[in-house]
Amino acid sequence: MRSYVDFHCHLDLFEDFETKVKTTESAQIYTLAVTTTPRAWPRNHELTAKLRYVRPALGLHPQIITKDTKHELKLWDEYLNNARYVGEVGLDASANYIQNFDMQKDIFKHILTRCSERGDKVLSVHAVRSVDTVLDMIERYLPQDRGVVVLHWFTGTKAQAKRALKLGCFFSVNYAMLRSKRGQEIISLVSDDRILTETDAPFLDDQSTQSEQLKQTVEILGTLLNMTPDLVSEIVLKNFKRVLSADK
Repeated sequence: MRSYVDFHCHLDLFEDFETKVKTTESAQIYTLAVTTTPRAWPRNHELTAKLRYVRPALGLHPQIITKDTKHELKLWDEYLNNARYVGEVGLDASANYIQNFDMQKDIFKHILTRCSERGDKVLSVHAVRSVDTVLDMIERYLPQDRGVVVLHWFTGTKAQAKRALKLGCFFSVNYAMLRSKRGQEIISLVSDDRILTETDAPFLDDQSTQSEQLKQTVEILGTLLNMTPDLVSEIVLKNFKRVLSADK
């Protein structure tokens, strides 16, 4: 049986969150259940505490950051000791969010610094129109021996991808990314030992199941990497285990 990894999925944004967690666990999909706000952490942690395949991540999404986010950050700090995984966090400089970019940077700096202090965190990082700044901050505030960064749905340039690799970053990819010319160019640069798969569900606006989306991703990767889908799945699972052990 082929094993799938979904390293970035918003399970709590599905209509029936509890059922979605159960079906994902039953399907034996290794899933990182990212959150957009620390207010979602207690329920995510409760539902996944005894599960093998679904793991919760403590998030503070850049798109929700405003001048009133101080309370959110206090909650994030409060829950960090119980969270091995952090996400979704990062920066977003697209048109709808650029006005809060300085606040985003302050909060991302705080998150990276706190993760570095702990030294045992795995982060799923959002970097929309902000890759250089994200990489600058990772380089400055989260040394490679203090945490593992996985860049979610990377849309940067080849040069930025090369820099991310030098900083020890992994990349989580979905089939929408891999169908784009830029996504395919990025994969051509990334060693197969730095690749993870994701769905970013439910944001792809796709009615197919989590397993079906991951199957598509693995098959496209197989074509791009000249490998069988089964071999791609084995490599992705191996990478997933390396990330969890922080053994890069």
